[in-house]
Amino acid sequence: MPENLMIPNWAYAYGSPSGKGEIRTLPEDFIVEETLAFEPSGSGEHIFLQIQKTGENTEYVARQLARFANVRQRDIGFAGMKDRHAITTQWFSVWLPKGDEPDWQNFETDGFKILSITRHARKLKRGALANNRFELTIRQWQGDKTKTIEQLTAIKNHGVPNYYGTQRFGNGGQNVVKAFAMFEGAKIGRDQRSLYLSSARSFLFNHILAARIEHENWATGLNGDIFMIDGSHSCFPCDKMDGDIRSRLAQNALHPTGILFGKGESRLSTSALELEQNVIEKYAELTKGLIAFGLENDRRALRVNISNLTWEFDDDILKLKFNLPAGSYATAVLREIIVN
Repeated sequence: MPENLMIPNWAYAYGSPSGKGEIRTLPEDFIVEETLAFEPSGSGEHIFLQIQKTGENTEYVARQLARFANVRQRDIGFAGMKDRHAITTQWFSVWLPKGDEPDWQNFETDGFKILSITRHARKLKRGALANNRFELTIRQWQGDKTKTIEQLTAIKNHGVPNYYGTQRFGNGGQNVVKAFAMFEGAKIGRDQRSLYLSSARSFLFNHILAARIEHENWATGLNGDIFMIDGSHSCFPCDKMDGDIRSRLAQNALHPTGILFGKGESRLSTSALELEQNVIEKYAELTKGLIAFGLENDRRALRVNISNLTWEFDDDILKLKFNLPAGSYATAVLREIIVN
């Protein structure tokens, strides 16, 4: 395996972390709650269940739902994957167009309970979220409190690098290693294939973002960038930045983007294209594999805004509360302020 596929310590936006502490000491130290991007209608063929789970991962709950409701695995929907070592509240859908419903109270265990039940006309799709609400407790915190507050204030005002979290890459980055092995001809089960492809693309994206941070243009943009409008996936190219673009970037209304690698034209130009290509060319073993597997390229914002960020210090405990849009990681916030 090439040495450059190891997971590095990607660049920080606001200096090195100003403290250290322990996260996930207890499940209640990491609380996440989904907010759907729509309101279930109350009628239709799909039952929507809001489930609070503790110490269980999303796919496990989905399998248990399928078994309990006597439906196929593909008849279960959920909007996003949630951490196992946490207390998380998320929505699942179960396609039950006919017949009697099971007694959902009998589904509950020590690991999960049902908070609400409704119906909707369509299956719950991945990414159908407005945001995720986090409540995080960092125990045994110690460090430079003044600098931590300065960093948190900067994060609140200017957002954070939209890194993929380490959980995306598996223990020790093994998902990227397995992606490389798959590209080299190793037989991989169909269920794992998409995971390894996503990990390889995320790995490349994080390297591009780190390079943009090192060049101090991850948030301010470059000529030739493709910008994403905040709160949407709508993008547009910009050959030459002007005062309006710079103003919208400063107001966090626009974000530079990085490629999620695949086949197709990148649409970048000039300075932004050169920087991105310089990174991508170092990982030909991944880019060739992604193209061979037929992935189409896409764009992801390099910066993500954080809403409703608050913090509270209590002796050696630091508590954080904030909202992030779907697809962004709380660990991207934590890594800027603590080493754990």
